[in-house]
Amino acid sequence: MTSNFSTGNSTLTSKTDVTLDSTLDPEAMSIAVLQGGVSAEREVSLRSGDNVTKGLRDLGFSVSVYDAADLSFIEELRSSKPDIVFNALHGRFGEDGTIQGLLEILGIPYTGSGVLASALAMNKQASKDIFIAAGLTTPKGFLMQQGDFSFAECAQKLGTNCLVVKPNGEGSSVGVSIVNNEADFASGFNDAKDSNHYALVEECIPGREITVGVLEDACGNASALPVIEIIPKTDFYHYENKYAAGAVSYVVPAKIDVAATEKCKELALKAHLALGCHGYSRSDIRLTDDGVAYLLETNTLPGLTEDSLIPKAVERDGIQLPELLVRIVKSAYKVDEL
Repeated sequence: MTSNFSTGNSTLTSKTDVTLDSTLDPEAMSIAVLQGGVSAEREVSLRSGDNVTKGLRDLGFSVSVYDAADLSFIEELRSSKPDIVFNALHGRFGEDGTIQGLLEILGIPYTGSGVLASALAMNKQASKDIFIAAGLTTPKGFLMQQGDFSFAECAQKLGTNCLVVKPNGEGSSVGVSIVNNEADFASGFNDAKDSNHYALVEECIPGREITVGVLEDACGNASALPVIEIIPKTDFYHYENKYAAGAVSYVVPAKIDVAATEKCKELALKAHLALGCHGYSRSDIRLTDDGVAYLLETNTLPGLTEDSLIPKAVERDGIQLPELLVRIVKSAYKVDEL
């Protein structure tokens, strides 16, 4: 298994540093950036889209920008027919296979994973089932409707009095709670439940917060990026901590031993492959004190803001934003699966 990308002889910082082959002539290509949308991660998506747009324009590409919250973007894409869509959406209706299906119908190549992998990764119970089938270590858990079980019954089923309650179809830790009593369980479930009153309940795994990105090369070969440790200053890595200035520190590469590093990389890479992800992804992992790595979930469209984790990881490998964007754009032509 390949653990890192070969990054060549130099650090790439401007469009003159990036070699664009004949399939990526900026003057001959039009790229539409999709951002915003209506999910709980709208604001993060706007930041990702702005950062991507600036990077692509610096490379010389002709870029149009669409906020997916305004459905007129569909007809505009249909009429303008850009060469590719750079999908900078996050969360529901952007990362769950729905936009991907629309772009398949429109016949426009797009960045990131296809319909099936996107839908599977966004559905935490479905992805958990796939992880288990692939032999990957993941926390015990189950999908339940509100009122099916009490806190005590869930704790007995999972063998722990510390539970995680989370939405089955959201990202960025939106609506996630760690609970250890009936009152907090009821409140957490209310925050996490979907329109059908379902939420995912898991055992809480104590340990270090780890995340590992995966990036594919021009031939579609996937490799794990440097391991990042996430250290929240308070509580855990929930939505507010992720995006509040100074609430979290990041260690790149994580200060863990070689065996744990390789274990986390292998887990992220196997998750990427098991789900059928494409282009790039990022998996969140809990690493226990005794060295067991638990796969929590895989993000098929991780953030690309100036503060996001994939840019932090690739920079450690000598890859700056321009080259990262070029790799992602190239991969848009190779989404084979639905």
